[in-house]
Amino acid sequence: MNVTVYTTTTCPYCDMVKSFLSQNNIPYKEVNVEDMEKMQQLVQKTGQMGVPQTNVNGTWILGFDPNGIMAALK
Repeated sequence: MNVTVYTTTTCPYCDMVKSFLSQNNIPYKEVNVEDMEKMQQLVQKTGQMGVPQTNVNGTWILGFDPNGIMAALK
């Protein structure tokens, strides 16, 4: 299982995704994209500027979408 959450420190939905993953004992790596270079890398990968973006085993989930995260984990 490979889960990475791309976040900023001021994003309430990012906190919701991290809480959801923690409550469900899903290990994840967090990447803060407030650094412009990291944000540009994320936009190049996904075409999206918004956060949170969660990569679950190669599948991108935009925003706070618990159902999408669980579906991607199956």
